[in-house]
Amino acid sequence: MLRPVYTTEQIRTIEKAAGDASPPLMVRAGLAAAEHARRIMGERARNILVVAGPGNNGGDALEVAAHLKRWFYRVTVVFAGERGKLSADARAALAAWESLGGSLEEAIPAGARWDLVIDGLFGIGLQRPLSGGHADLVQAINALGTAVLALDVPSGLNADTGATMGAAVRAAHTVTFIGLKPGLLTLDGPDHCGELQVEPIGLDAQALLRPEGRLLDASILAGLLPRRPRNFHKGLAGSLAVLGGAEGMIGAALLAGRAALRIGAGRVYVALLAEQAPQVDPLQPELMLRAPGRLFDTSDFNAVAAGPGMGQSEEAGRLLLQALASPAVLVLDADALNALAGSNALREAVTGRTAHTLLTPHPAEAARLLGCSTQEVQADRIAAAKRIAGRYRSPVALKGNGSVIATPDGSWWINASGNAGMAAAGMGDALTGLVAGLIAQGAPALDALLAGVWLHGAAGDSVATRNGGPLGLTASELIDRARSIFNGALYSGS
Repeated sequence: MLRPVYTTEQIRTIEKAAGDASPPLMVRAGLAAAEHARRIMGERARNILVVAGPGNNGGDALEVAAHLKRWFYRVTVVFAGERGKLSADARAALAAWESLGGSLEEAIPAGARWDLVIDGLFGIGLQRPLSGGHADLVQAINALGTAVLALDVPSGLNADTGATMGAAVRAAHTVTFIGLKPGLLTLDGPDHCGELQVEPIGLDAQALLRPEGRLLDASILAGLLPRRPRNFHKGLAGSLAVLGGAEGMIGAALLAGRAALRIGAGRVYVALLAEQAPQVDPLQPELMLRAPGRLFDTSDFNAVAAGPGMGQSEEAGRLLLQALASPAVLVLDADALNALAGSNALREAVTGRTAHTLLTPHPAEAARLLGCSTQEVQADRIAAAKRIAGRYRSPVALKGNGSVIATPDGSWWINASGNAGMAAAGMGDALTGLVAGLIAQGAPALDALLAGVWLHGAAGDSVATRNGGPLGLTASELIDRARSIFNGALYSGS
């Protein structure tokens, strides 16, 4: 089962539902984090700096400090709060630290060296950007050049959105309590949290609160399509049409078609809008290139992918309306989304369809669909994806670091696969083709979207690993690797 992801509000609900736990949740969190710190450091490293903030995250840090001191580590605590304003649990943690002979520093001692820094300055409750002394302290932590273990979330990172709030700690490790938070998985979160570990601290979060969000992983491929019997023909693998490829953008449509074919679709037609369109794809001659004019008059398709390199011509709009009128499942990307954003008629056609429509915007396209700025979309990616899904009554995959998939009923998923090398031309076209190719073969629309997004990122990660890094990653080589991974998921052990 996919792991749950909880917002700050949901975590508070779970903590409340847990009641007066014994031992208290702060004690449990402190012990779990201290054990994690000990695993990170090994036997030789002994010097630890703990930075404790003014709230319960600071209380967690004080608990960590007390445990590590009991285990004979040399611990220095910097306390950036007010003793009189601590919660009861945090005061108890401070008392435990001081009972062991521990003292509090007001600033990071100059010239000292540590083997590990524990960041317990601010947790999930941070509501405003860091400034003044707190921002300076974050910058000082980052300037130490020492590995940082963040408690719950790196200080300064919004736990719900992944946005940095003025300044944020860059951690090598993050131990997060009870469950995953979306801000660790999307936008700036992955660049700040490092290696991520979940400590449930004795709670069964899903029994206390059903999650709205989940994290995609390789298990999403299991059972997506059945294994093919030997008595099989291409008609059983479905048919797909790709609409796109206006002048100067033919490659986008061809990439989508190639991805669909190599993920297993039986027949793939590519309708190219360019006047000087080729008659054959020399790199993938199995694709059937067609003039777009009467495409829907002569063929029935299981799926249609519209948008890669489609342009904004009148013909493109007319073909998009024909696609929307068809009974096929649609995957809309790129220029199809731009056309949708600017046309009430297209929006009504989408919301009125009985067949599924899937939307795969990048942040700028998402902003057009919502009539807002890209910055507003990125400020809360989950909220933006949910708004698009509700407005267009369609599942949506908001692409980017930690792609967010949302459905009209409010459910959402985050994908953690993928890397910075995928910020390259053609990647979105490859994703469109993978998703549409899976649908053509009979995969349920939403399952195909979830699986396609994860598979797309996983293939990118695999190619980057093989090449020694993400630079120079291309959509074409990603497509081939996606095929290998998907075959392995379906046929491993056969």
